[in-house]
Amino acid sequence: MPAPHYQMTPKLIDGLYTEAMLLADEARSYFDSDHARAITPADVAVAFSCESLKVTTRLMHVIAWLLNQKAISAGEIHPTDVLRGLDELGYAPATDGWMVDRMPEVARSLILASEDLYYRVQRISSHVGSDATEPPAPHRMIEQLRQAF
Repeated sequence: MPAPHYQMTPKLIDGLYTEAMLLADEARSYFDSDHARAITPADVAVAFSCESLKVTTRLMHVIAWLLNQKAISAGEIHPTDVLRGLDELGYAPATDGWMVDRMPEVARSLILASEDLYYRVQRISSHVGSDATEPPAPHRMIEQLRQAF
């Protein structure tokens, strides 16, 4: 039985969007700071750089998905006009927990907060969809091509 589909309320979209933007600003400030550049040993410094990219990726995927939901909610995009794939939350790699434990507390906090937000939005995105029962003709044709290959 497929999962039920729901529409997000503007209040929920705005709350998550504000949280994502604030977290993105905090992460940018921290990961660009001189304190962050002074991390040693080398393996932790490399992991730190990788984790900062993962945080950015998670947050940008969340922000992009929420902006898409805002446009749908505002009627700027009709849910059936959203191309397959564009309405899905983008993939973001998981955190390397064993290495994160060796990082400064602020970095750990930002990494874990970005994961928490990403996974919450991921759960929500799996239940959000249109009430339309059949996609537009071009989308049906694309889906038929995907199934053929």
